[in-house]
Amino acid sequence: MDMTYLLGLLLSLGLLVYLMVDLLKAEWF
Repeated sequence: MDMTYLLGLLLSLGLLVYLMVDLLKAEWF
């Protein structure tokens, strides 16, 4: 598997989690 592909996948996944947490924070507080 390509390293850059893996890095990009990890980055997009992290961004998605970050956005979800941000939305949850907006809902709760």
